[in-house]
Amino acid sequence: MGHRFAALAFTDSVREVQRALGSRAGYAAMDEGEDYSHVLTGREAAFIAARDSVYMASVSETGWPYVQHRGGPAGFVRVLDERTIGFADFRGNRQYVSVGNLRKDDRVALIFVDYPNRTRLKLLGRVRLVGSGEPALLDRLAVADARTAVERGFVIGIEAFDWNCPRHITPRYSAAEVEALVAPLLEENRALEAALRPARAALPAAIGDGPLELVISGVRQLTPRVRAYELRDPHGRALPRGAGGRAPRGAGPLRQRRDCDATLLDRFRIRRGATPTRSPCCARTPARAARAPCTNRSRSACACAAGRRAATSRCTRTRGPPC
Repeated sequence: MGHRFAALAFTDSVREVQRALGSRAGYAAMDEGEDYSHVLTGREAAFIAARDSVYMASVSETGWPYVQHRGGPAGFVRVLDERTIGFADFRGNRQYVSVGNLRKDDRVALIFVDYPNRTRLKLLGRVRLVGSGEPALLDRLAVADARTAVERGFVIGIEAFDWNCPRHITPRYSAAEVEALVAPLLEENRALEAALRPARAALPAAIGDGPLELVISGVRQLTPRVRAYELRDPHGRALPRGAGGRAPRGAGPLRQRRDCDATLLDRFRIRRGATPTRSPCCARTPARAARAPCTNRSRSACACAAGRRAATSRCTRTRGPPC
């Protein structure tokens, strides 16, 4: 008889279609040899035990097929032996369509699908309904932590099975499968977070906020009222992007200064939202202020050298009050 599934599924009508469409030659070898594909091996048993759902079709008295989905925790379909599987029938919507069909015709077709790996197993069998008179068998079919009562058991004697091709199976994943796939990535992410935590702790809370200490390294008088300053970090470190040049549009004033002083370095603190103060008459180091006269021609007061104006420079302002 050969392949038992082909013997049951490939009827005369099916074989005629295969011959007409040119596929019969490819299946002819399945009719040869001893019977096979009706006894479960380790591969089929492991596949069934790993599934959390199955589709089961029965035939009604009107000749119409009825397909039902059954689900539960992985392994809810028990492999009782190499020729028998079974599962517990829990209380549902109380239509009892499958149960009624099986009382008249015990034949069923089942399909187990492994969506992530695009694999499916087709199985043909005959069902025996198990009631409360067989408590030991019902215990073997029971599912731990079941929330509904078991009304009966389905015990299926296997007539034939066949592995189907993966074509047209769309990969799908259950929540548990997604968690298993993501778990190594989450663990790697936690390890990276732990490794980066010390470095992050050393960084400022937000780049661009807070005072930025700078030293004036050069001054250019562009116009009598506009002066350009060249700034640098007092410790020689690179300045953050945006520390110099024009202020961003809408950012508001950015400058705050300390007046030139013989005892202090000329420093600026760049602070977002700071109110600009009057421009110094000489934004240079005390040594440079002592060597060159002040040429401030703006209306602001001369603020150079903090009390040593006469000794260190000669004010040449032409407008406003004298220094």
